[in-house]
Formats: sequence, structure tokens, C-alpha cells
Amino acid sequence: MLDHSLLLLLGGLLSGLLAGLLGIGGGVILVPILVALNYQPVQATATSTLAILLTSTSGSIQNWRMGYLDFRRVLALEGPALITAQLGVFIGDRIAPYLLLAAFGALLWLNIYLVTLRKKLVQQAPDQRITPRISPLVARLGTGAAAGLLAGLFGIGGGVIMVPFQILLLGEPIKIAIQTSLGVIVITTFSACLGHAYYGNVLWIPGLLLGTGGLIGAQISTRFLPRLPDRVVDLCFRSLLALLSLYFFWRAWNVYPG
Repeated sequence: MLDHSLLLLLGGLLSGLLAGLLGIGGGVILVPILVALNYQPVQATATSTLAILLTSTSGSIQNWRMGYLDFRRVLALEGPALITAQLGVFIGDRIAPYLLLAAFGALLWLNIYLVTLRKKLVQQAPDQRITPRISPLVARLGTGAAAGLLAGLFGIGGGVIMVPFQILLLGEPIKIAIQTSLGVIVITTFSACLGHAYYGNVLWIPGLLLGTGGLIGAQISTRFLPRLPDRVVDLCFRSLLALLSLYFFWRAWNVYPG
């Protein structure tokens, strides 16, 4: 039991570090840990939302104290996210586990493509700000809606889609996208956690253990993010998504009923 609790605390610490550095809620780490500990996928995603709520709140408070959190950007994304988070909860409670895992793996590869596409566009016009091809209002509504859906469906904060979408569709620098994403995650995971709690999917003790570790990690990483070169942050983000996608495809294969 002690080893189990220690593993959850360490997993939360790692997720908190990633939350502050990469603008993700940490669910891409928390969900695999919970699945590896033999929790059901829907329990893993639900419990992850509780831990992410604590982690993202901690990181966002630190960003605010340091003057790096723009509440106008956060508010523009969180409205649609609140609504679609409940849709994600509804779908996640009914979808087959292997489909949930495989879809998560595919989502991660999509994000790698989006970040890579943005990098190519910047290289083609290094001295110009990339102008979005669609209305900023539509881009923000779509980004927020996608983030909320993923928060409820996959137990992630939605940062894995918000960061590349903000970069690609809104032309935001990667660090601003990360800091804004973390602020929105506070709201989306709060909504998703309430929805999952209603269905009885949240495991409170594991979630609080993960969240406690995340609180510490987020405080550390948000202090270091402004000092890191953009290329280092970008490489870390894409490498993490690639590794985790392979893990989720492997898990989906193992739970496939056929």
C-alpha cells in the first residue's frame, strides 16, 4: 500500500512538472499510470481530472503571481470548454475501453503533426507573425470546445490540443500558449471532474495523492519555463506525445476483446 501511494505521489510530481513546462494538465502521464495500476480506463480518466484540477490551479496561481497569466485569453477559451466537457464525460462513460485508449493514441499523433506544421510555417517566414486563415473568434471557440471535449473524454486537461491550436490557429508564441492553456485547464477539469463524480467514476484517494504531487511539481516548473529556449520546450512537447501515443496503442491492443 505504501509503495502504491508513493508511486501515485511521484506520478503526480512528474505530471505537475509537465503541466508547468508544457501547458498540459498532466493527464497524458496520470492516465497511463492509473491504467498501469489496473484501474479501468474510465476510472483512470475520471480520477485524472481531480488530480489535474489541483495541479493546474497550483501552476496558474504561480503564473499569475509572476505576471504571465492573461485572463482575457483564458476567458475566451473557457466558455465553450465548459459545455463540451460534459459531452466528453457522457461519451467516455459509454465508449469501449479499447476504443478510448486507441483514440487517445491517435489524438497524440495528431498533435505532433499540428506542432510540426506550425514549425514549418515559421521557418518559411521567420520574420513574420503567422496570420490565422480563419476568424480569431471561430478559432478560439473551436479550440476551447475541443479542449473541453477532450477533458471529459480522456481525463486530460485539454492542453495537448489547446497548445498546438493556439500556436497554429491564433499565431500565439509557444510560451504564451502554454500559460494560457494551463489557466483554461483549471475550468475544464473542474467541469469534467464534477461530471465524472456524478457517474461515480472518480477515485478520490488516488486522485488526491496524484494531485498533491502535482501541486509541488507545478510550482517548480512554472518558475523555470520563462528561462527555457522555445526550441527546447517544443522538442520536449513533441517527444512526450510520441512516446505516450505508442504506449496507448499498446494498451488498446492488450484490452481489445477480439
